[in-house]
Amino acid sequence: MGSSRKVIITCAVTGAIHTPSMSPYLPVTPDEVAQASIGAAEAGAAVIHLHARDPRDGRPTQDPAAFAEFLPRIKSNTDAVINLTTGGSPHMTVEERLRPATHYMPELASLNMGSMNFGLYPMLERFKEFAHGWEREHLERSRDLVFKNTFADIEFILKTCGGNGTRFEFECYDTSHLYNLAHFVDRKLATPPFFVQTVFGLLGGIGPHPEDLAHMRRTADRLFGADYVWSILGAGRHQIPLASIGAAQGANVRVGLEDSLWIAPGELAETNAAQVRKIRQVIEGLSLEVASPAEARTMLGLKGPQNVNF
Repeated sequence: MGSSRKVIITCAVTGAIHTPSMSPYLPVTPDEVAQASIGAAEAGAAVIHLHARDPRDGRPTQDPAAFAEFLPRIKSNTDAVINLTTGGSPHMTVEERLRPATHYMPELASLNMGSMNFGLYPMLERFKEFAHGWEREHLERSRDLVFKNTFADIEFILKTCGGNGTRFEFECYDTSHLYNLAHFVDRKLATPPFFVQTVFGLLGGIGPHPEDLAHMRRTADRLFGADYVWSILGAGRHQIPLASIGAAQGANVRVGLEDSLWIAPGELAETNAAQVRKIRQVIEGLSLEVASPAEARTMLGLKGPQNVNF
């Protein structure tokens, strides 16, 4: 499916990696998350990937009530596919991480495909002052953190969400994660088309070199053939360069302030929409077309917005 000339843009508007003190533009409140999502969709994002935060201090939360503050508003103002996280924060249990997807039964949910070291502490070298006590602790604790995604965890998510008709954005941070997905394909717990989000540049996962991208693509091609829809996520300053390389080679792309706070070297992105517009310019400059939400639903085999619980 890498030969498709329609390119799905996913926008991950807030995430759980960056903290509020790192950028005044990071969406924190429900209103900010809703506005960011609607703006990204208007700019061309067919898929909106969502986390929630406590509006008091920006701490990540998987309380379904927090998602209720913005999900209906986004759905009523855009046709974009809404993708809910099951990753939450690496500090959460899998049961806690799964609560929003279980409750709201979205068309699409993220699924991390393996346990890994998840090093965020190098950001302490760039960011020195924090408004909330949890922020420094959040980064410092990642020195001794394994983001737990065991085979039992993955199977639990596949069976729980799959029973609701939810499909998955399979987040693969290293080559082994592709093989883990192949294992679940062999067990008939994952069915095509597989939306494979290859992730580059997170400390603990595969690196951001173009050769790393090529290796992940070759491996996915060998394991899944024509049964997967490929997408590229580059962390930090690698976001636009890797997405551009991937788009030229048949990939879909993911941008958003979850993955990078930047729009250019040393310049913070003021909106998620700005990142969507930037990668859209690249895509259209390659004489490719941006997929609409309806086209993305067809490409990913989704159940449709009428079949969600919000």
